[in-house]
Amino acid sequence: MYDTGKILAGLVAFIVVATFPLWFTNLFGSPSARPVLELPKGEKKCVEDTEYMRHWHMNMLDQWRNEVVREGKRMYVSSDGRKFEMSLNKNCLKCHESRAKFCDRCHNYMAVDPYCWDCHVTPTGE
Repeated sequence: MYDTGKILAGLVAFIVVATFPLWFTNLFGSPSARPVLELPKGEKKCVEDTEYMRHWHMNMLDQWRNEVVREGKRMYVSSDGRKFEMSLNKNCLKCHESRAKFCDRCHNYMAVDPYCWDCHVTPTGE
């Protein structure tokens, strides 16, 4: 009972430290602007819709890799019924030719380092 002040001070200090990123960003920071991506010329639609690709493209690529390598499946049927070959090089990089103008802008903004280019040839189109 005699340590109530120390316990309360410790709890307050813990709450301040634990919530620091939340309130500091809300009071003093602002989110940076989304990167401007150079979209492919002549193409109107991707394999799936924009929002799906924005959030789930890495999951899709992992699924494609597993299905091609482990199950021998080569064709993907999109939600609207179109068929695509499951290939980063033959499908995705056909439209998104420049890694610097498309891939890297988003990945740098999100601070992620994908391992695609450990195996695949880096796109060189400008």
